[in-house]
Amino acid sequence: MVQIPNTPTSADVARLAGVSRATVSYVLNNTGAVRISEPTRRRVRDAARELGYVPHAAARSLRAGHSRMVLMPAPAVPAGPLYSAFLNELQWALGRLDYTVVQYGSVGLEGDEAARAWAELRPVAVLVPGTGLGPRGVAVLKRSGARAVVTLGPVRVEGAHALLMDHDAVGHCAATHLYARGRRRIGVVVPAEAGLEAYSRPRLAGVRQALSGTDATVTELPLAHTEEAAAEVAARWPESALDAVFAYNDEYAMLLMRALMDEGVRIPEDVAVIGADDLMLGRLLRPRLSTVHIELPSGRDLAGLVDRAVRDPGGAPEAHTVLGASVVRREST
Repeated sequence: MVQIPNTPTSADVARLAGVSRATVSYVLNNTGAVRISEPTRRRVRDAARELGYVPHAAARSLRAGHSRMVLMPAPAVPAGPLYSAFLNELQWALGRLDYTVVQYGSVGLEGDEAARAWAELRPVAVLVPGTGLGPRGVAVLKRSGARAVVTLGPVRVEGAHALLMDHDAVGHCAATHLYARGRRRIGVVVPAEAGLEAYSRPRLAGVRQALSGTDATVTELPLAHTEEAAAEVAARWPESALDAVFAYNDEYAMLLMRALMDEGVRIPEDVAVIGADDLMLGRLLRPRLSTVHIELPSGRDLAGLVDRAVRDPGGAPEAHTVLGASVVRREST
C-alpha cells in the first residue's frame, strides 16, 4: 500500500512509476523532443492519477520562459449557440496543443484598463472578441510577455493578429434574398442591447449596400430582446407599411415573427422574415424561418495561428478575413 503524501511531488510519481524525475516532467508536460515509450507514459500517468499529482503551472512557466495560458476575455454580451460552438472547438484544439484556456470576466473594464488587468495574469496569448482593444493595449500585453494577441472582430488593430469578421456580407445576403423575392420596403432590426453595435451596424450597412441604386427602401427597427418590445413594434406595423424584415439574427427574428403573428400579420404573405445564424429552433417554427447560414473560422485553424505566433513572436501580424455567409430559404420568405 503506497502512503500518499499530503502534497505529492514529481519525485513521488517517479518512485511509484519506477522512472526518473526528468521522465515524469517529459511525460506530464507533453514534451515532444524526447522519445518515451507508450508503456512508460502510461505508467507515469497512472502513478500521477493514483497520487493525485498535477504539474505546477508556475514552475513549468519558469522553466519554459513563458506560461501556456491563453486568456479569452468573456464577451460583453451573452454568446449565442453559434459562437459558443466555435469557442468549444477552439478550446479543444488549444488543449490538444498543450495550452490552458482561461476565460476572464472583465465586466466594467474596457480598452487599456482591461488590457492591464489581463496582463497581470501573464498569459502567453490573448484572444480578444469585439472591438474593445487598441494599439496601446496590445503593447501593454506584449510588454507583459504575451507572445500572441489575436482580435476577432470587424476591424484590424495595429500590432495584433486579426480574424476579420465580415458582418457586412450577412446583411448583404439577407437583403439580396428579400429583394429577389419581390420585397421593396425592407426593415432591418437593430438590437437595442449594448455591445451588439459592432455586429449590427455592419449588417445594416450590408443591407444598404445591397439595395443601393434599386427601388427598395430600408428602415431601421430598433428592438430590445423582450416580448414587450416586440409587441410594441408589431402593434405599429400597419403604419410602417413594410413588407419584409431582416431581423439581425434568428433569435430576434423568432421574437418579432411571433409578435407579428399575434397581431394577425401573415408570414410570409404580408411580411417576409429572415434571420441569421441558422439555429435549430428556427427549423422547428411554423412557418420555418429563412436564415443566413454563417461559416465561422475553424477553431483548429485559429489554434494553429495562436501556436505559430507563440513560437515566432517576432513574426509579422497575420490578418485573415473570415465569416462566410449564404442564404437558407425556408417558408418565412
